Amino acid sequence: MSHSGEHRAESSIYPRRAVEHVTGTKLVPPRGTRQLMSRTALMARLIEARRQRCVVIQGPAGSGKTSAMLAWRQAMLTLDFDVAWLSLGPEDNDLTSFFSGLLASLATVDASITSEAELLAGRNGDDSAVEHWVITLVRGIASRRRDLMLMLDDIQYLEDPRIFEALRWLLDYAPPQLHVVLASRRALPLSLARLRSQGLTAEIDLRDLRFSPEESERFLCEQLGQIEKRDAQALHELTDGWAAGLQLFAIDLKAKRGAAFAPMTVRDAEAFASYFEREVLVRLASDDLLLLTRAALCSRFCAPLCARLLGHSGAIGEIAARLSRLDADNLFITQIGGEKDRETWYRLHPLLREVLLRRIAGLLATEQRELHAAAWHWFDAQGYVDEAVHHAVLADDAQAAANMVEGYAHNLLARGELRQLAGLIRRLPPEQVAARFDLHIVLAYLQMYAGETDALLQSIQQIESRSERRGSRQRYALALLRGGLALQRDDTDSVAALLPELQRVPPDADDFTFAGRGNILSWMFIHRGEYEHARKVLEESAPHDGAPRGILLGRCMGGMTHAAEGQVLLAERVFCDVLAEAEKQGAAYVGIACMAAALLGEALYELNDVEAALLLLEKRIDVLERVSIPDTVLRAMLVLASAHRLAGRWLEAHECLERLEDYAKRHRVDRLLANALCLRSRWLLEEGRVDDADAALLRCEALAARYSGAVRSTAWEISVCADLARIGMCLHLNDFDGAMVHLTPLSALSEAGGRWCRVASLRLQMSIAEKGRRNNKAAREHLVEALRLGHRLGLMRSLLDVSDHLREMLGALLAEEAFDPVLAFYAQRLMEAGQARAPVEPKMAGTDGALGLLSERENEVLNLLALALPNKKIARVMDVSLDTVKWHLKNIYRKLDVSGRDGAVAKMRDLNAG
Repeated sequence: MSHSGEHRAESSIYPRRAVEHVTGTKLVPPRGTRQLMSRTALMARLIEARRQRCVVIQGPAGSGKTSAMLAWRQAMLTLDFDVAWLSLGPEDNDLTSFFSGLLASLATVDASITSEAELLAGRNGDDSAVEHWVITLVRGIASRRRDLMLMLDDIQYLEDPRIFEALRWLLDYAPPQLHVVLASRRALPLSLARLRSQGLTAEIDLRDLRFSPEESERFLCEQLGQIEKRDAQALHELTDGWAAGLQLFAIDLKAKRGAAFAPMTVRDAEAFASYFEREVLVRLASDDLLLLTRAALCSRFCAPLCARLLGHSGAIGEIAARLSRLDADNLFITQIGGEKDRETWYRLHPLLREVLLRRIAGLLATEQRELHAAAWHWFDAQGYVDEAVHHAVLADDAQAAANMVEGYAHNLLARGELRQLAGLIRRLPPEQVAARFDLHIVLAYLQMYAGETDALLQSIQQIESRSERRGSRQRYALALLRGGLALQRDDTDSVAALLPELQRVPPDADDFTFAGRGNILSWMFIHRGEYEHARKVLEESAPHDGAPRGILLGRCMGGMTHAAEGQVLLAERVFCDVLAEAEKQGAAYVGIACMAAALLGEALYELNDVEAALLLLEKRIDVLERVSIPDTVLRAMLVLASAHRLAGRWLEAHECLERLEDYAKRHRVDRLLANALCLRSRWLLEEGRVDDADAALLRCEALAARYSGAVRSTAWEISVCADLARIGMCLHLNDFDGAMVHLTPLSALSEAGGRWCRVASLRLQMSIAEKGRRNNKAAREHLVEALRLGHRLGLMRSLLDVSDHLREMLGALLAEEAFDPVLAFYAQRLMEAGQARAPVEPKMAGTDGALGLLSERENEVLNLLALALPNKKIARVMDVSLDTVKWHLKNIYRKLDVSGRDGAVAKMRDLNAG
């Protein structure tokens, strides 16, 4: 259970083993033993369409779609295009499986294309999350300038509307260098009207795929060696140029050794099946027919698998030779897979497989289950978990399927492959998941990983309502889930209530359990100011098996204890190392990488390396917001907002606060909202907007009133935000007595909690207040103490951000003859840093009125709005997410004081005209 919401499940008694997710055979095009026949007219049409956004190749099974794509692929490679291939099957009719295949396909061209999208895939299935995932992938594709053709074969197997929605977004937002090819037996539930109107699509149908009379003759000659012209013409008419029908007749004629062909019209799949049954299969050797029939059970097969299905495990060599001969004879069997595959894999022509599956369907139900059982046992032994679970379910052995998922879950969670685990859970009958404690626990962890706190709470309640007696391991797993839920809700008080349970670690606890415990408890202890306790629990939870993921997480949490104490330089080094290591590991470590980036950004900002903090977080903030817990999001957003402001981008800074407020409301996390309101109130005071600042302050105080009495917890931090906002208002209004009323107890509590960065800034504010009260001695003491703390900890922004009067205060101190030379040097550094970072005044309304209050990005959105572009088109043009466009629009409407698109455009034209 990681700080980013990536949580680990309990281990199962089922053996752990390695797994393979996207099979390599899907990522390489099928290859036959014969060279592809040249089709000049069709190839010219395809090459002409090479730069289209989308090319649809539609035709019935056996019409030559895949062969056309193979030839086109070869041509595109010679034209220096990159080509990614994905063969689809029924098992891909799932959003998670489809995304996995798509990413794996594109990664064969360049792994950097998918690096960011890998981090988001599978985390959330709502429309917004899917669209954001597609946009992230599009950005990865757009980062490369080379033309990329993405070929998706057999897309007719996909029916999930969410997949086609994702494909629509991919086509809508695609950069010019992406060209998507969709091959399907039937019409796609995907509207291409807009792409057609823009001239961005090409459609190849049966009329284009059908062989001409000359091509039919040439094909038959290549298959048979020679054929009479009139016979070739007759066969062309019987098949209407349908490739599968021609191939069928060629095979039949070879088997009959030159005898005449039956005058049977074969132009569709039904006729194909009838003809194949009557004229071809009956002529196959019985052992070959049995071999192909058993092989048809699986979407792909190899010799060892076929041996298991036939019950002849000792005949692998002989079966391998027969498969090779059938492949060489071109009997609708095609070799697939890459050079790195452990076995030689084949697949049947889809039409032949349908024919043979009818034969299997005619077997007794017990025989069918036995075949599927043999298949799942073999796939399981080889580590092909997806296919193993699929066949176990078809074997009516849902219990075995569930056992496998439990067995693989530990390994998948350890590797961070939660996307695949989610796909496996979805393959199981829901009643199996609901009936098994461990599977229900895994489902709850997946919900936690996706940030689905309501669903997680429901799962916890369902698990707790189960009547069976639970052992110590099960009780502890539930306690960890409740702790993880508290982490997602930013609620340390709930973790504290769980402390007695979390301290009672079961004797058989594994590294997953210890890691989850360490993550939850150390987070709570840090917010309580008990840093030694946090470090102790992290030491106790260190993985014994040396798992790098657990080690990195522990190091990051350890660095967080140092940062909370104010040891910024030490923390910075830790976070730098963790971030570098986590980013090397890829998607499985994204939560740790985001957490390290947010904490490093916080340290860099404190050390006044503002530009580095801005560069670090700005490019990561979208992913970070999606995958991190609220505490991490808060740190990143506050740093980003403050860094924008120091860079002179006041509007962008306010927008970051609005984004933080939106996140807080969406996730119902009050501490984040309180921090946003507190910082907003301070900035509004600096801008001279006292009434607006007071409104933000009152909202913050109303929020804090809900948590009165809370101490040393995340709930207490809400009251701290209200106190800080009130102190700022008192100092601004020269109510120095009122400021001290809040400063004195807050400083004492902060010292008790070891919040030394805050103590340093509070001391500086106390100096300002005492100076206003004409208590010069007390003012000097507080100022010197602030400097001592700041110098000891290496603080910069904690003091620089307090007041614009700091330079003046430090100047007076440095004028003293006997002032400490070490502190004087530190004070001089602060003065120089404050001078270098003097904030730029916000752009005020002038001749351009309200338009002057819009940021550069908002002006860009408004100009696109004036072109009557829909929101999604604006998102594609600007290369941002739809959510980002909506967020900008909300800000535009507020700043222009209008209610919608038409009003914004009218206001813009009116102001420009004036």
